[in-house]
Amino acid sequence: MNNKYLKMLAKEYPDIESVSSEMINLSAICSLPKGTEYFFSDLHGEYEAFLHLLKSASGMIRAKIETAFSKTMSAREQEKLAALIYYPENQLKQLRSDGVLCDEWRRLTIYRLITVCQTVSAKYSRSKVRSKMSKGFAFIIDELLHVSEDINRDFYYEQIINSILDTGIADDFITDICTLIQVMCIDHLHIIGDIFDRGPRADIIMNELMKYSDIDIQWGNHDISWMGAASGNKALMANVLRIAISYNSFDVLEDGYGINLRALAVFAAETYADDPCTNFMPHVLDSNKYDPVDISLAAKMHKSIAVIQFKLEGQLIRKHPEYDMSSRSILETIDLEKNTCIIDGKEYPLTDTSFPTIDPENPLELSAEEESLMNVIANSFLHSKLLHEHVRFLYSHGSMYKCFNNNLLFHGCIPMNEDGGFRRVSVNGTEYSGKALLEQLNDICFKAHFGRPGSQEKENACDLMWYLWCGKNSPLYGKDKMAAFERYFTADTSLYTENYTPYYELSKDPDICNKILAEFGLDSRTAHIINGHVPVKIKDGESPVKADGKLFIIDGGISKAYQSKTGIAGYTLIYDSHSLNLAQHPPFSEDYRENAPKVTVVERMPKRVNIADTDIGRQLDEKIRDLSELLRAYRSGELLENGEASDSQFMYRKFAQKR
Repeated sequence: MNNKYLKMLAKEYPDIESVSSEMINLSAICSLPKGTEYFFSDLHGEYEAFLHLLKSASGMIRAKIETAFSKTMSAREQEKLAALIYYPENQLKQLRSDGVLCDEWRRLTIYRLITVCQTVSAKYSRSKVRSKMSKGFAFIIDELLHVSEDINRDFYYEQIINSILDTGIADDFITDICTLIQVMCIDHLHIIGDIFDRGPRADIIMNELMKYSDIDIQWGNHDISWMGAASGNKALMANVLRIAISYNSFDVLEDGYGINLRALAVFAAETYADDPCTNFMPHVLDSNKYDPVDISLAAKMHKSIAVIQFKLEGQLIRKHPEYDMSSRSILETIDLEKNTCIIDGKEYPLTDTSFPTIDPENPLELSAEEESLMNVIANSFLHSKLLHEHVRFLYSHGSMYKCFNNNLLFHGCIPMNEDGGFRRVSVNGTEYSGKALLEQLNDICFKAHFGRPGSQEKENACDLMWYLWCGKNSPLYGKDKMAAFERYFTADTSLYTENYTPYYELSKDPDICNKILAEFGLDSRTAHIINGHVPVKIKDGESPVKADGKLFIIDGGISKAYQSKTGIAGYTLIYDSHSLNLAQHPPFSEDYRENAPKVTVVERMPKRVNIADTDIGRQLDEKIRDLSELLRAYRSGELLENGEASDSQFMYRKFAQKR
């Protein structure tokens, strides 16, 4: 091993005792069962439903309570304890209001919470459990969780709990241990894309995700849209506004990210004053709590930003003929005298013929008022502090794909040809396919945000973010077109169909999945592909498990916009040390009893999976080998404990090895 590296390692472990202790500690950790991984996809701003899934560990906390108390608590009592763990502050407030919050209740509840906490933390090291505790009550919780067998346990418990009650901290303590139970249930969090759009408050979801240290995110096309907008792409800024307004999600824009919509409201009210904008009435799935907007004005704002978006997209299509999307610049084909447009070479009548800002001679040019408006909007996006904090988190914890514990995670698809070969896609003049394509696009996404301001490289990267949002060869989109224009302006519903690329049919074949897994260097005998993007329509008989268990599509429709099509409200894939489990969720209800998921074991592990069998285990094993080399160096005298390395000893050893 390199002597310089050993010297650096010696600074952290300066003697034989510290090296040996760490080797023993790491070896012990490797022998523990792996932590539980949770996979979520397509959250789409549904913060209430998603936060409930986190707090309840997708129903696993309720299952742990049943395991611990099936013989001593009724089902109703178990439900109440579960509700307390999910929402401790709200439940304590309600109990206080009902007059049942007394010391006897607190005493019994603390006993029960300690039991649940012991159950959920049993497979973790004591140091890891301690690291998850808040500092205020860490010592007390640690003592209650790990009472020695050599002392009178009941008496010791009683004394500690009496002290908690006497000092008046019981309610805070209960809240703290409930939070610890929540945290301990989810060891690693995987978000398989599309945090944003449609639902009311993606910003609240992002705030929650940023509390997790063990988390990764695979970008979806809706995430890329917001990332591109934050990086300066005006077409994506318009797209973000259009989608938010179309779902009446003003709170996420104004209260969440501070995007100033006053200029858009004024422009829309003046420009489309006599236009009812019938085709642009928002879908009102949620009410705005902070920024209610009159529905007729919202429709005008919706149309205003949609027309601007189609102009800006047309400009990008002209600028980049290599995108091969000229047929999608439909705004250029509008005939204002005949009130028609051309789509795929065929003429269609327009259902909306009011275009006060379009110049027939140059239909893609923004009017002076639209140009001014977009400058105001761009200023809001580029100076939103919270938006940029969230986008930086998406970059620091996110990527186009991830290989984790022999599973391949990505949001949409791998571009493929109909014959099952990986499609070659031109990026900046060079063709890429498979893993290389995703890695090249990953690099470009980083350049879009972190590239040198004003450089051509950054500008081109920002432009490509729009292509990743809706391009036919985008692995994040995977459809032949984005049919927004057709839905707004034509009546022929056959034009609304967005055809999926070959991957979605091909991936039902186990051999194709094995080919993809091998492309990413995974063991196809045991690996899985996990992605979202396409809602699984349970009510139509579809299954999220495909290709003989090689592929999991876990977009079950947590977004209210999809629930009428899917029949459920989302999936959680749960990978613990024993099995892969799929939790199928009903629509979210404020009555916690109605939120219980249907959990199915979809694959049992041949043997219990320990940390040694995971990616982290392999990293720990490598460190153990390094420490073993350091230990040898100390014992041979090549390195001196608590001192400088003996370079002469090192050189002598190298000389001896050569001989």
